[in-house]
Amino acid sequence: MSWKLHNAMWPGLVGKEEGSAEPPISFEKMLGMTAAAEVNGGGYDGIDMFLYFPHLDIDAPEDEIRKLADSIAEKNLKVGTVVAPIWQETGGGSSIGGREERARFVGSVAKACRYTGILREHGVRSYGSIRIDSAVGVKDWADNPAANTRLMAKTFQECGKVAADHDEVLVAEGEICWGGMHSWKDMLDLLEETGMPGRVGFQADLAHTYLYLLGYNAPEHALLSDSHSDDEFWSAYQAMTDKLRPWTYDFHVAQNDGTVHGSGSHDKTGRHCPADDPNGKLDVPRCSGYWLLDENGKQREEIQHICWDGCMFSNEVLLKQETWNTILGTMQQVNGL
Repeated sequence: MSWKLHNAMWPGLVGKEEGSAEPPISFEKMLGMTAAAEVNGGGYDGIDMFLYFPHLDIDAPEDEIRKLADSIAEKNLKVGTVVAPIWQETGGGSSIGGREERARFVGSVAKACRYTGILREHGVRSYGSIRIDSAVGVKDWADNPAANTRLMAKTFQECGKVAADHDEVLVAEGEICWGGMHSWKDMLDLLEETGMPGRVGFQADLAHTYLYLLGYNAPEHALLSDSHSDDEFWSAYQAMTDKLRPWTYDFHVAQNDGTVHGSGSHDKTGRHCPADDPNGKLDVPRCSGYWLLDENGKQREEIQHICWDGCMFSNEVLLKQETWNTILGTMQQVNGL
């Protein structure tokens, strides 16, 4: 099998703060380390990125976006999936908020569609999705689950219409910190309520979806106990992926040690461990196959690239070139499915 191998740029932003011990790492630095990575004579094919400061300005004029595209192309890299800044603190709003909040959420998706359209016209982007989530916490969603899921789906439908006008696909990442998406069952209910297959789907992440199995924020939907056997794990993994795979249009390779980690609005979400972490619980290539291959073991056409997500890694780890080489080697193993 063969997918385009991408590296995420947002680990240089998420959980970082100017003036702290973990300041943001520049886009140029993240891009350079990605381009420099090499294992077995191969490298990364592209990047996925977060359309927000200080890396990028989603409202940048077209010539500035094309200049950025030139800098990426010069390193023989492509752009795949981008993250739309749909959260209130980045100019968006809650997907279950008032009319103005929800309009800002949809507006952020529209801005992302404009941005990716320019990248496509430039030639640096020909595949990938636009990533969103619910932009609401689990506690707020839980005040009225059924009504909030319906309203969330309505917001997603409005976003889906915008995406359709730009021939884009939206993917909601299953992080357990986002209300209405915090368990495999609630995620499935939301996708079915939205009802836009092929336009609004799911972005699977190995770290986050492992926590789905354990029911960390939704014990009622747990498929595994803490003391599960290997056979129980693979049976539960099959059950979860069978439900969500048909909706999965984007994929993050990752490792997890069975614990949560995060900060701010991303608090208590799936911990992203280094690819070679001795405490990692996942057989990364085998787990990836459950998402990337269909029931006949064939490569799913919906997914043309895969991306490594290393959110919440320390700067000490992120600034080591060997980190990106180790990750690249792991992704090459996934390509050996």
